[in-house]
Amino acid sequence: MDEVGWEVDADGESIAIAELIGRQLKLWREAAGLRVVEFADLMGYGENLIHKVERGARIPRPEFLERADEVLHASGHLKALKKDAEKARYPKKVRDLAKLEAQAVELCAYNNSVVHGLLQTEEYAQAEVQNRQPPLPEREVERRVAGRMARQEIVNDESGLPVFSFVQCESTLRRANGGRMVMRRQLEHLLEVGKLRNVSIQVLPLDREENAGLGGPFRVLKLKDGSTMGHLEVQLLSRLVSDPRDLHTLEMRYGMIRAQALTPRESLAFIEKVRGET
Repeated sequence: MDEVGWEVDADGESIAIAELIGRQLKLWREAAGLRVVEFADLMGYGENLIHKVERGARIPRPEFLERADEVLHASGHLKALKKDAEKARYPKKVRDLAKLEAQAVELCAYNNSVVHGLLQTEEYAQAEVQNRQPPLPEREVERRVAGRMARQEIVNDESGLPVFSFVQCESTLRRANGGRMVMRRQLEHLLEVGKLRNVSIQVLPLDREENAGLGGPFRVLKLKDGSTMGHLEVQLLSRLVSDPRDLHTLEMRYGMIRAQALTPRESLAFIEKVRGET
């Protein structure tokens, strides 16, 4: 991966954003009366990179756009493209999921394999992505982890919305993903996030005789427009659920899982106990 930019993803939205940024940069450069070689020299970057960015083959990093805005006296117009560049950096699946989460007023999620993505530390997320087989290229690992971390901004929303309800199977707290220290920091992070006023974390212990979540992880999202969506992700499949009958089943199962789990207060005490054992 180039240290000053990201390669463009194959999906249409990333390509369109990269081309838009490239056109804007070229227009401002030409308006300043600079040739590519002159602009590259002022920027402190290679001429080849400038060509790639202008033709939409490379998405520039934020610091590149900040420097270009300064060099071309763009009055903040190029800096304003940083959010678009960041968005294009992430895989389309991540962007689509982030859009759905941004529309939610309530998000309910159960997981029995790993700690939910919105609750993961960066180290934990990296270990989880690196564990996938066949192995992903390092550049793809970085993109997926960065996308997951970016999605977490919504959890710290000071408005108190959306409201989050997470139920984690005990197995996800004890599985040494990334090693002992990575898991210890992950458990400490759960304890911190669990204290947020719009977040509820519950643990479903392994010794429970009843478990309505044996079918695997899922989430239910209540959206701002009053509608409800479900999301399932297993192995190579990731799909949204909108059929009313299926949504009813997911909501019923989640209600049962919450009832079978420890209360939020009991759960934080349980996580603290596991952390002490880790």
